[in-house]
Amino acid sequence: MTKYLDFDTPATKQAADLASDFKLKHHGLIHLDRVFWNLPASALYEEAIFRGEGHVVSGGPLLVRTGKHTARAAADKFVVHEDSTADEIWWGQYNRPIAPEKFSGLLTRLQAFLQGEELFVQDCYCGADPEYRMPVRVITDSAWQSLFARNMLVPIENPDELKRHVPQFTIIASPSFKADPRIDGTRSETAIVLNFAERMAIIAGSSYGGEIKKTAFTVMNFLLPREGVLAMHCSANVGAEGDVALFFGLSGTGKTTLSADPKRSLIGDDEHGWSDQGVFNFEGGCYAKVIRLSAEHEPQIHACTRRFGTILENVVHDPASRQIDLDDDILTENTRASYPLEFIPNVIPDKMVRTHPKNVIFLTCDASGVLPPIARLSPEQAMYHFISGYTSKIAGTEIGLGIEPQITFSSCFGAPFMVHHPFKYAELLKAKMAKHGARCWLVNTGWVGGRFGVGKRISIRHTRNLLSAVLDGRLSDVEYRVDKLFGFEVPLTCPEVPDDVLDPADSWGSKDEYWKKYDALAARYIENFKLFESGCPEEVKAAGPKRL
Repeated sequence: MTKYLDFDTPATKQAADLASDFKLKHHGLIHLDRVFWNLPASALYEEAIFRGEGHVVSGGPLLVRTGKHTARAAADKFVVHEDSTADEIWWGQYNRPIAPEKFSGLLTRLQAFLQGEELFVQDCYCGADPEYRMPVRVITDSAWQSLFARNMLVPIENPDELKRHVPQFTIIASPSFKADPRIDGTRSETAIVLNFAERMAIIAGSSYGGEIKKTAFTVMNFLLPREGVLAMHCSANVGAEGDVALFFGLSGTGKTTLSADPKRSLIGDDEHGWSDQGVFNFEGGCYAKVIRLSAEHEPQIHACTRRFGTILENVVHDPASRQIDLDDDILTENTRASYPLEFIPNVIPDKMVRTHPKNVIFLTCDASGVLPPIARLSPEQAMYHFISGYTSKIAGTEIGLGIEPQITFSSCFGAPFMVHHPFKYAELLKAKMAKHGARCWLVNTGWVGGRFGVGKRISIRHTRNLLSAVLDGRLSDVEYRVDKLFGFEVPLTCPEVPDDVLDPADSWGSKDEYWKKYDALAARYIENFKLFESGCPEEVKAAGPKRL
């Protein structure tokens, strides 16, 4: 916030009270106006409102607009290609190389751009397990994004610990700073650039909060597998007996909604590590999609959209009454709520458990409407489907997506955030499942009775009942059929789910059309997996579908 008049803002006098001894000069940020260190939520609210960054709406959330970027700019992410890490990185569509000198130039211009400005710092951890957590520093030029970082990472409450904090990775987010493609080698004025050697990332030209969260996740995805820890784009909960369930899936597949089960305790909703000791959350908060959120079907998340401390991104509100409208998608389909994990009543306070998963669930949103609502996978099939990551991108979660879902394959159900080759993650998954006796399931939360526009999306009630039967062990003793295309096992019956729901062919008007569509999907799987064949053993390749 460049000031033309010299006056105090609400937290000026407390700006340095919680400062680390490791100052911003170590990041090349000098000649700054003022730095606000580790402000709590209430102070960040005051600063955000004072600066015109947002509005307080009914119930207490801070409502903000993120401008033209209402989703991740996936095509604008780069990784610095340097000698110490180049051989470990899965270069390609999601990890685009950029030269070290281009990063240095971009950073130098950003450091100059921020001179004379006021900045906000949050010193946090990424990872709840003390053995594997990473000290992180998030530097922003807006108060609300500092609150976002505080919500989404694991905040440090002890002043002495904050004073001693030295980050192992630093994220500088400056939406007002624009990259220059002519000199920076970027695709546009927006750039998300990670440098693993320098342990630093730059987010330029985008106000979308998810870029901060996903940058931290991508870093953990790179570092943890080196230590034998599986980094996962999944939600996780745990039952009374300590049985952990993992829910993999892209945004819009139901990951957050389905893991928020009142009968089970939530570990986290999006990003986790699976170590030899158990499962731990990377985050301290949730970042839930809230478009058309229902108080009936998602009561816990819905309640968070009416609480102080929640950030609502691009949610429509009435300026007079300050009431929000979760059904209005005029700004974007990707309306979001960021809130501390403690807002969910049945959350695990430590955000980690010392027990291991018994069920691994792949959530796929099948827009073609042909996959069964649930199927049991063998270990090799689990690796195949994990590497394939079939699903559909739902409108709004990435720039450029329209209303119609876009069929896609996203390795490990989170390809944009995976840094190593997908087989590395799949191999870790298989080893941990074998060691701890976990079962793997493919659950379709997409369409039935036809593709998108013809059929309808499967009832969330049916999906919840299927998952309850999995987690309670009630699907262990029922009869199964072997799917003739994919070879996985599909239950013939499930408690509290009509039998005809379990066979998707029954809900299509034409069986012939159904099998043509199913065969077409199998063909797409086979074609997609050719990208990974050279790095996978024969038994994994053989676990894929067969054509009719």
